[in-house]
Amino acid sequence: MRLLHLTVAILLIAGRTAFATPCQFEAQGEGRVAAVVDARSVRLDDGREIRLAGIETTATTKQALTSLLAGRDVTLRGSNDTPDRYGRQSALVFIGESDTSVQAMLLAHGDAMVSAEITDKDCAAALMTSEAEARRQKKGSWADLSAIKNAESSDDILAGIGRFVVVEGKVLSVRQAGAMTYLNFGRNWTRGFAVTISKRTLPAFEGAGITLKSLESKRIRVRGWVEGSTGPRIDVRLLGQVELLGANEPTGVKP
Repeated sequence: MRLLHLTVAILLIAGRTAFATPCQFEAQGEGRVAAVVDARSVRLDDGREIRLAGIETTATTKQALTSLLAGRDVTLRGSNDTPDRYGRQSALVFIGESDTSVQAMLLAHGDAMVSAEITDKDCAAALMTSEAEARRQKKGSWADLSAIKNAESSDDILAGIGRFVVVEGKVLSVRQAGAMTYLNFGRNWTRGFAVTISKRTLPAFEGAGITLKSLESKRIRVRGWVEGSTGPRIDVRLLGQVELLGANEPTGVKP
Protein backbone atom coordinates (compact mmCIF):
# COMPACT_ATOMS: atom_id res chain seq x y z
CA MET A 1 0.00 0.00 0.00
CA ARG A 2 2.83 2.39 0.86
CA LEU A 3 4.39 1.60 -2.52
CA LEU A 4 1.08 2.39 -4.25
CA HIS A 5 0.76 5.72 -2.43
CA LEU A 6 4.37 6.57 -3.31
CA THR A 7 3.77 5.74 -6.96
CA VAL A 8 0.64 7.91 -7.07
CA ALA A 9 2.51 10.79 -5.44
CA ILE A 10 5.32 10.54 -7.98
CA LEU A 11 2.82 10.52 -10.84
CA LEU A 12 1.05 13.57 -9.47
CA ILE A 13 4.31 15.46 -9.13
CA ALA A 14 5.36 14.43 -12.64
CA GLY A 15 1.98 15.51 -14.00
CA ARG A 16 2.23 18.91 -12.38
CA THR A 17 5.72 19.32 -13.85
CA ALA A 18 4.67 18.23 -17.32
CA PHE A 19 1.72 20.61 -17.43
CA ALA A 20 3.31 23.45 -15.45
CA THR A 21 2.08 26.89 -16.39
CA PRO A 22 4.83 28.75 -18.24
CA CYS A 23 6.31 32.04 -17.02
CA GLN A 24 6.07 30.99 -13.35
CA PHE A 25 9.45 32.40 -12.40
CA GLU A 26 10.66 33.07 -8.88
CA ALA A 27 8.41 35.47 -6.97
CA GLN A 28 9.85 38.98 -6.71
CA GLY A 29 7.32 40.38 -4.29
CA GLU A 30 3.76 41.66 -4.18
CA GLY A 31 2.03 45.01 -4.02
CA ARG A 32 -0.93 47.13 -5.03
CA VAL A 33 -0.84 49.24 -8.19
CA ALA A 34 -1.06 52.89 -7.18
CA ALA A 35 -0.55 54.40 -10.63
CA VAL A 36 0.06 53.52 -14.28
CA VAL A 37 3.18 55.53 -15.12
CA ASP A 38 3.24 54.88 -18.87
CA ALA A 39 2.31 52.21 -21.41
CA ARG A 40 4.59 49.59 -19.84
CA SER A 41 5.34 50.78 -16.31
CA VAL A 42 3.32 50.94 -13.09
CA ARG A 43 4.07 52.26 -9.62
CA LEU A 44 3.17 50.20 -6.57
CA ASP A 45 1.91 51.64 -3.30
CA ASP A 46 5.33 51.01 -1.71
CA GLY A 47 6.98 53.30 -4.29
CA ARG A 48 8.52 50.62 -6.52
CA GLU A 49 8.27 51.25 -10.24
CA ILE A 50 7.68 48.08 -12.26
CA ARG A 51 8.48 47.72 -15.95
CA LEU A 52 6.47 44.99 -17.71
CA ALA A 53 8.99 42.57 -19.19
CA GLY A 54 8.57 40.78 -22.49
CA ILE A 55 6.40 43.25 -24.42
CA GLU A 56 6.54 46.35 -26.56
CA THR A 57 3.68 48.80 -26.63
CA THR A 58 1.03 49.81 -29.13
CA ALA A 59 -1.30 52.80 -29.22
CA THR A 60 -3.78 51.00 -26.95
CA THR A 61 -1.41 49.51 -24.37
CA LYS A 62 -1.66 52.22 -21.71
CA GLN A 63 -5.46 52.29 -21.74
CA ALA A 64 -5.63 48.49 -21.56
CA LEU A 65 -3.03 48.42 -18.79
CA THR A 66 -4.99 50.96 -16.77
CA SER A 67 -8.18 48.94 -17.13
CA LEU A 68 -6.41 45.77 -15.99
CA LEU A 69 -4.24 47.04 -13.15
CA ALA A 70 -5.46 50.27 -11.60
CA GLY A 71 -5.85 49.61 -7.86
CA ARG A 72 -5.25 45.86 -8.21
CA ASP A 73 -3.09 43.62 -6.02
CA VAL A 74 -0.34 42.03 -8.08
CA THR A 75 2.40 39.43 -7.80
CA LEU A 76 5.72 39.95 -9.54
CA ARG A 77 7.75 37.14 -11.08
CA GLY A 78 11.06 37.09 -12.89
CA SER A 79 14.59 35.76 -13.04
CA ASN A 80 16.27 38.99 -11.91
CA ASP A 81 14.89 41.74 -9.68
CA THR A 82 17.84 44.12 -10.09
CA PRO A 83 16.49 47.58 -11.00
CA ASP A 84 17.54 49.10 -14.34
CA ARG A 85 19.39 52.41 -14.62
CA TYR A 86 16.09 54.25 -14.19
CA GLY A 87 15.32 52.39 -10.95
CA ARG A 88 12.60 50.23 -12.50
CA GLN A 89 12.19 46.57 -11.61
CA SER A 90 11.51 44.42 -14.68
CA ALA A 91 9.01 41.61 -14.09
CA LEU A 92 6.11 39.57 -15.32
CA VAL A 93 3.01 40.82 -13.53
CA PHE A 94 0.16 38.62 -12.28
CA ILE A 95 -3.14 39.88 -10.87
CA GLY A 96 -3.80 38.28 -7.48
CA GLU A 97 -3.42 34.52 -7.70
CA SER A 98 -3.88 34.32 -11.48
CA ASP A 99 -1.61 31.97 -13.43
CA THR A 100 -1.87 34.19 -16.53
CA SER A 101 0.44 37.18 -16.73
CA VAL A 102 -0.81 40.64 -17.55
CA GLN A 103 1.61 40.55 -20.47
CA ALA A 104 -0.17 37.50 -21.92
CA MET A 105 -3.53 39.23 -21.46
CA LEU A 106 -2.35 42.33 -23.33
CA LEU A 107 -0.89 40.22 -26.12
CA ALA A 108 -4.04 38.09 -26.46
CA HIS A 109 -6.13 41.21 -27.04
CA GLY A 110 -3.72 42.81 -29.51
CA ASP A 111 -2.78 45.55 -27.05
CA ALA A 112 0.97 44.75 -27.10
CA MET A 113 3.67 43.00 -29.12
CA VAL A 114 6.21 40.41 -28.01
CA SER A 115 9.61 42.02 -27.50
CA ALA A 116 11.58 38.72 -27.55
CA GLU A 117 13.55 39.69 -24.42
CA ILE A 118 12.24 36.68 -22.46
CA THR A 119 14.81 33.97 -23.12
CA ASP A 120 13.11 31.13 -21.20
CA LYS A 121 11.95 28.87 -24.04
CA ASP A 122 8.56 27.84 -22.63
CA CYS A 123 7.62 31.32 -21.44
CA ALA A 124 8.71 32.92 -24.72
CA ALA A 125 6.63 30.39 -26.67
CA ALA A 126 3.57 31.06 -24.50
CA LEU A 127 3.82 34.81 -25.02
CA MET A 128 4.30 34.36 -28.76
CA THR A 129 1.25 32.08 -28.89
CA SER A 130 -0.86 34.77 -27.22
CA GLU A 131 0.28 37.32 -29.79
CA ALA A 132 -0.22 34.90 -32.69
CA GLU A 133 -3.84 34.29 -31.69
CA ALA A 134 -4.50 38.03 -31.63
CA ARG A 135 -2.90 38.39 -35.06
CA ARG A 136 -4.98 35.51 -36.39
CA GLN A 137 -8.18 37.11 -35.14
CA LYS A 138 -7.09 40.64 -36.15
CA LYS A 139 -7.59 41.90 -32.61
CA GLY A 140 -6.51 45.30 -31.35
CA SER A 141 -3.58 46.78 -33.25
CA TRP A 142 -3.51 43.77 -35.60
CA ALA A 143 -6.81 44.90 -37.14
CA ASP A 144 -4.74 47.56 -38.93
CA LEU A 145 -3.41 46.07 -42.18
CA SER A 146 -0.24 48.15 -41.83
CA ALA A 147 0.58 46.65 -38.42
CA ILE A 148 2.88 44.14 -40.13
CA LYS A 149 5.26 45.79 -42.57
CA ASN A 150 6.10 44.34 -45.97
CA ALA A 151 9.87 43.87 -46.28
CA GLU A 152 9.70 45.04 -49.90
CA SER A 153 8.28 48.43 -48.85
CA SER A 154 11.48 49.92 -47.48
CA ASP A 155 10.11 53.49 -47.43
CA ASP A 156 7.17 52.37 -45.31
CA ILE A 157 9.53 50.68 -42.84
CA LEU A 158 11.90 53.66 -42.81
CA ALA A 159 8.96 55.87 -41.83
CA GLY A 160 8.91 53.92 -38.56
CA ILE A 161 12.50 54.75 -37.65
CA GLY A 162 13.02 54.74 -33.90
CA ARG A 163 9.96 52.53 -33.40
CA PHE A 164 9.49 48.83 -32.68
CA VAL A 165 7.95 47.15 -35.73
CA VAL A 166 7.16 43.71 -37.12
CA VAL A 167 8.26 42.99 -40.70
CA GLU A 168 7.61 40.01 -42.95
CA GLY A 169 9.28 39.09 -46.21
CA LYS A 170 11.58 36.85 -48.24
CA VAL A 171 15.32 36.92 -47.61
CA LEU A 172 16.90 37.46 -51.03
CA SER A 173 20.50 37.11 -49.93
CA VAL A 174 22.72 36.54 -46.90
CA ARG A 175 26.03 38.40 -46.87
CA GLN A 176 28.80 38.72 -44.32
CA ALA A 177 30.93 41.82 -43.92
CA GLY A 178 33.46 41.67 -41.13
CA ALA A 179 31.75 40.73 -37.87
CA MET A 180 28.26 41.49 -39.26
CA THR A 181 25.89 39.29 -41.26
CA TYR A 182 23.23 40.95 -43.41
CA LEU A 183 19.90 39.39 -44.36
CA ASN A 184 18.93 41.42 -47.42
CA PHE A 185 15.32 41.72 -48.50
CA GLY A 186 15.94 44.07 -51.44
CA ARG A 187 18.21 43.89 -54.46
CA ASN A 188 19.52 47.37 -53.75
CA TRP A 189 21.60 46.71 -50.63
CA THR A 190 21.95 50.37 -49.71
CA ARG A 191 18.25 51.28 -49.88
CA GLY A 192 16.43 48.01 -49.30
CA PHE A 193 15.38 46.63 -45.92
CA ALA A 194 17.96 44.46 -44.16
CA VAL A 195 18.44 42.61 -40.90
CA THR A 196 21.84 42.84 -39.23
CA ILE A 197 23.18 40.10 -36.95
CA SER A 198 26.52 40.49 -35.20
CA LYS A 199 29.03 37.71 -34.67
CA ARG A 200 28.33 37.64 -30.93
CA THR A 201 24.69 36.69 -31.62
CA LEU A 202 25.57 33.70 -33.83
CA PRO A 203 25.89 31.15 -30.99
CA ALA A 204 22.18 31.60 -30.15
CA PHE A 205 21.20 30.69 -33.72
CA GLU A 206 23.70 27.86 -33.91
CA GLY A 207 22.43 26.49 -30.60
CA ALA A 208 18.95 26.35 -32.13
CA GLY A 209 20.30 24.50 -35.16
CA ILE A 210 19.97 27.49 -37.50
CA THR A 211 22.69 28.64 -39.89
CA LEU A 212 22.08 32.15 -41.19
CA LYS A 213 22.90 31.10 -44.74
CA SER A 214 20.00 28.62 -44.57
CA LEU A 215 17.60 31.57 -44.30
CA GLU A 216 18.35 32.63 -47.86
CA SER A 217 15.18 32.40 -50.02
CA LYS A 218 13.12 31.76 -46.86
CA ARG A 219 10.20 33.87 -45.66
CA ILE A 220 10.71 35.19 -42.16
CA ARG A 221 9.07 37.49 -39.65
CA VAL A 222 11.43 39.80 -37.80
CA ARG A 223 10.75 42.27 -35.00
CA GLY A 224 12.81 45.06 -33.54
CA TRP A 225 13.68 48.75 -33.56
CA VAL A 226 14.03 50.39 -36.97
CA GLU A 227 17.37 52.10 -37.60
CA GLY A 228 19.07 53.53 -40.66
CA SER A 229 19.04 56.53 -42.94
CA THR A 230 19.13 55.55 -46.63
CA GLY A 231 17.85 52.03 -46.00
CA PRO A 232 15.95 50.67 -42.98
CA ARG A 233 17.63 48.16 -40.69
CA ILE A 234 16.65 46.01 -37.72
CA ASP A 235 19.50 44.81 -35.53
CA VAL A 236 18.78 41.29 -34.26
CA ARG A 237 20.35 40.57 -30.88
CA LEU A 238 17.98 37.85 -29.68
CA LEU A 239 16.98 34.59 -31.34
CA GLY A 240 13.30 35.26 -30.64
CA GLN A 241 13.31 38.30 -32.94
CA VAL A 242 13.29 36.00 -35.99
CA GLU A 243 10.55 33.54 -36.94
CA LEU A 244 10.63 31.23 -39.95
CA LEU A 245 7.36 31.34 -41.89
CA GLY A 246 5.69 28.63 -43.93
CA ALA A 247 5.89 29.01 -47.72
CA ASN A 248 2.16 29.66 -48.09
CA GLU A 249 1.50 31.21 -44.71
CA PRO A 250 -0.73 34.30 -44.88
CA THR A 251 0.42 37.52 -43.26
CA GLY A 252 0.11 37.64 -39.50
CA VAL A 253 -0.28 33.92 -38.84
CA LYS A 254 2.35 31.93 -36.95
CA PRO A 255 2.95 28.34 -38.14
